[in-house]
Amino acid sequence: MPDSGYPWPIETTRLDNGLRVVVSEDRTAPAVAVNLWYDVGSRHEPTGQTGFAHLFEHLMFEGSVNVAKTEHMKLIQGAGGSLNATTNPDRTNYFETVPAEHLELALWLEADRMGGLVPALTQETLDNQRDVVKNERRQRYENVPYGDAWLRLLPLLYPPGHPYHHATIGSMADLNAADLATFQAFHQTYYAPDNAVLTVVGDATAAEVFTLAQRYFGAIPARGDIPAAPDGHTVAGTGRPVVETVTADVPAARVYVAHRTHPFGSPGYDVATVAATVLGSGRGSRLYQRLADGERLAQPDLVGAYGVDLAHAPAPVIATATARPGVSAQQLAAGVAEVVDELATVPVTAAELDRAKALLSTAWWRQMSTVDGRADALGRYATQFGDPARTADRLPGWLSVTAGQIAELAADVLTPADRVTLTYLPEETR
Repeated sequence: MPDSGYPWPIETTRLDNGLRVVVSEDRTAPAVAVNLWYDVGSRHEPTGQTGFAHLFEHLMFEGSVNVAKTEHMKLIQGAGGSLNATTNPDRTNYFETVPAEHLELALWLEADRMGGLVPALTQETLDNQRDVVKNERRQRYENVPYGDAWLRLLPLLYPPGHPYHHATIGSMADLNAADLATFQAFHQTYYAPDNAVLTVVGDATAAEVFTLAQRYFGAIPARGDIPAAPDGHTVAGTGRPVVETVTADVPAARVYVAHRTHPFGSPGYDVATVAATVLGSGRGSRLYQRLADGERLAQPDLVGAYGVDLAHAPAPVIATATARPGVSAQQLAAGVAEVVDELATVPVTAAELDRAKALLSTAWWRQMSTVDGRADALGRYATQFGDPARTADRLPGWLSVTAGQIAELAADVLTPADRVTLTYLPEETR
């Protein structure tokens, strides 16, 4: 397999109603991945409607005009396929992987819930899925040690009014307050063909997919006036570090050190991605070598760093570590900060750079090795950058990063003056 690029064909078309269709034929196995990206996520949610995009991830499995409640899942699984959906600040996507002979079934199902969800949406379904989301919030965020870290970090990183200020799970107060008509209006605003990208990868020709897409999606009317999300690309630095300390039912002190960098897809974020890998991916990383193996401040399996791939604002790089017994939160925070600061002053070695690029290459080709991974990547680049072929830019972007660029990035955006530090303390330390 080549070192970079996207070595499969890509063909695209746009239906009259605005639906973009992307096809990448691959005859390796008799399977196809269908992936539908909607350009709606939590960054699009107006004030008072937080959590709507995520709730619709649930609602769109609850039936549409021609598909009974839970029937979508039964039909795909009964055909030997798999399916799921995810929501993040930037988008919502729905996806199935099925034997190639069931491509038409998958496309019909996706079209029916795009154009036929609102007539089938009932108060009972809405109330039921509202309760499901409440339980998800409790199980994933509120009743898990450190589970609300992301909910806390976002408002520390992005000011009020910024589209990334709130998490995708949203506010339970907002979800409870909205009536059925409000949810129906939200769906009609964003879940439209001219706000979506349909991607099919696998054992199907472009001509076949284009014909089926026209058959099942072509009659769905375009929305035409989809409101743009608020612009979040500029976040003014305050020049003052932000610190929050939480005392909670957690087993040990934990520290998160976060910085805003550059938007996903930009050359600057390529540098940030490699820097985060050098900083905190695996046992060869700087954080592990210094804090877990060296000074023994952090628990070995609970130290690392990563970027969060947000495309419409300076995306965060987050370093985190959990204290060993007897280590104070202050010691741990100072240790993490010191390792982050040294990215600007202690040059990344050739061995560190090679290791980081090897890890990123492996992760990239692991995604590209599956039809569903490729479908998601193509859908992402078509939605966020207008061109699915830009998928081929990502790996070369990482591989071109230099040690000097990492030092420059660290000196520019990983600075103590613009740092967010979130610390969890066990309750007995109060």
